[in-house]
Amino acid sequence: MGFPKGFMWGGATAANQYEGGYDEGGRGLSTQDVRTAGSRTRKRTVTYTDSSGVHKEATRFEPMGKGSKGILEDGRYYPSHQAVDFYHRCKEDIALFAEMGFRCFRMSVSWTRLYPDGTEAEPNEEGIRFYRDVFTELKRYGIEPLVTLNHFDLPLYLANEKGGWTDRDTVGHFERFCRTCFTCFKGLVKYWKTFNEINCMLDWNKLGIVTDDPNEFHQALYHVFLASARAVIAGHEADPDNRIGMMIAYGAVYPLNCDPDTYLNNLLSLHNIQWYCDVQCRGYYPAYKLKEFEREGIRLDIREEDAEILKRGTVDFIGFSYYFSSVSKAGVSVAMTGDQGKDVPNPYLEKNEWGWQIDPVGLRSVCNELYDRYQLPLWIVENGYGGIDEPVWSEADGKRTCVIHDPYRVDYLRKHIQQIEKAIRIDGIDILGYTPWGCIDLISAGTGEMRKRYGFIYVDKDDEGNGTLDRYRKDSFFWYQKVCESNGEIL
Repeated sequence: MGFPKGFMWGGATAANQYEGGYDEGGRGLSTQDVRTAGSRTRKRTVTYTDSSGVHKEATRFEPMGKGSKGILEDGRYYPSHQAVDFYHRCKEDIALFAEMGFRCFRMSVSWTRLYPDGTEAEPNEEGIRFYRDVFTELKRYGIEPLVTLNHFDLPLYLANEKGGWTDRDTVGHFERFCRTCFTCFKGLVKYWKTFNEINCMLDWNKLGIVTDDPNEFHQALYHVFLASARAVIAGHEADPDNRIGMMIAYGAVYPLNCDPDTYLNNLLSLHNIQWYCDVQCRGYYPAYKLKEFEREGIRLDIREEDAEILKRGTVDFIGFSYYFSSVSKAGVSVAMTGDQGKDVPNPYLEKNEWGWQIDPVGLRSVCNELYDRYQLPLWIVENGYGGIDEPVWSEADGKRTCVIHDPYRVDYLRKHIQQIEKAIRIDGIDILGYTPWGCIDLISAGTGEMRKRYGFIYVDKDDEGNGTLDRYRKDSFFWYQKVCESNGEIL
């Protein structure tokens, strides 16, 4: 009944939003390190030089043009550089996670901390030592690491000088990085994911693409699929006990009405999401995607051995993020980009401060949809409430502290956990674990803010990078502690 024994309760983070120490320990620059801060109304930008050497900025989906190179500019605030400083505070944070009762902790390994340019023949030993210490500390508390091998970070050198994922050589560089992780952290890490939200990689920060050419995008993404498959193969060779999954951003999508055209459009629009799973779970491109390529004149550079690699490198489980649901109607295609501005409003749902529609039942629907389609174990690796917390500060005996009441976060998570329990108990779905996003406050990927907070742990830092970085337990910390201790019985 309910959650199985050993269910993986925990939390989730990403190195480029959490770790900091961007220029310490031999780490090289990544494409995420040249992203400025933004807000809900002001988009984050990349600072770069064009082919003539002129300094410019581009938002997430604006093409930068051939010959562009990401750069750091003096006097600019880049949130990833310090993030919330896990690099120096890892033991403190892990102790807090253990106090909450975490059974697993989802994190990512920064590619450039192990291979500063991405092309080196040998890894950076200081970087290996840092992560080995982190994994050892997690094991000391009985917390199982769930490691994302690539969470939207691409070595800046590969993006600037080699064309990022458009260059097939990047596949080999990534495989070398993965093999290093599998070898150096063997016995410390069992659960891995290859790429974070693989359906949200359409921009320079993740793929190194400088134009908006669809053929270039799909060629780069093809190389990502190959890299994922080769990583799965390498991981199983390194340790047969390794379990390696994929990860996708997934939300329920409802037709606006029962008009047959609307229903059909909704069905077909789901292909925009599902084909990413089809390749990684089934080992080949689905027919509907190949037909789309044919219609649009997209031609991929495919080698003879690639089909076997994709087939051998299918994943062991599906990790996915779920935050909201969407509505589609005839003539409106739904693509899971996280941009809520294009959504059709759902009159049955409320929205949070950032316009995301709150739909716990949709999580159960998604679990059924994915499990029925692929018959692979699921892992809900991101879910959470991003909102503005109002700390109440006080000082006693020379010590500054605060209280954060966040019933909205508890309410959101409680309702989603109730739907997960029903998916397991009633629907018979194999769900391995639940790691809410931003278990500790960190930098928002979309806006670069701190004010959009997800964590059970408050971090004293503002949108301009000011603050002590001290950690404080929110009300939700103590609530989630009971959830973990009771294996989901006390909500």
